[in-house]
Amino acid sequence: MSNTVSPVHLDDTIASLGPVTQLAFVPKDFDACVHFWTHTMGAGPFMLMEHIQADSCSYLGQPAEIDITAAMGYWGDMQIEIIKQHCDSPSIYRGWLDEGREGLHHVLIAVDDMEQALEVCYRAGARLLQESTYRGGSAEVAYLDTGGGPGTMLELWKGDDAGRTFFASVREMARTWDGSDPVRRRS
Repeated sequence: MSNTVSPVHLDDTIASLGPVTQLAFVPKDFDACVHFWTHTMGAGPFMLMEHIQADSCSYLGQPAEIDITAAMGYWGDMQIEIIKQHCDSPSIYRGWLDEGREGLHHVLIAVDDMEQALEVCYRAGARLLQESTYRGGSAEVAYLDTGGGPGTMLELWKGDDAGRTFFASVREMARTWDGSDPVRRRS
């Protein structure tokens, strides 16, 4: 690289929002992916959240009803999420699989102010693809295409106390996990 390359102003990048805390996958074979992460990588245990439905959701600016199951676990301090969509509704998950993709689907950054975080992303050239609210709007997620090619989708998560408590409980289970009961159903 030449010395004429201008410096990166990190305050103007998505990295200014905080660290990546989750790697998320949307595999063709959900069970095989969970098995890989538990038996090969040693992540877990995974908490299974079945048939999650948002209070409100839009995909590419249009209202959407999307039914998903997510398995959530930890690999050290990194949260791993594995997602399966049950319906044929257009979504970032269905589109990913329809394009024949596998591997890393998105990374997550937790934010306190969704509007401010979206503005940072828009200035960086990202494009909003899908957004949802949960628990009466107390939790929000937004998925953005960061424009960098495959595997560069970003999820912004503005959590609530219920979400933070759930993630903390899954993380605590991982700290003391002995390898037994690698997939558990959320009660």
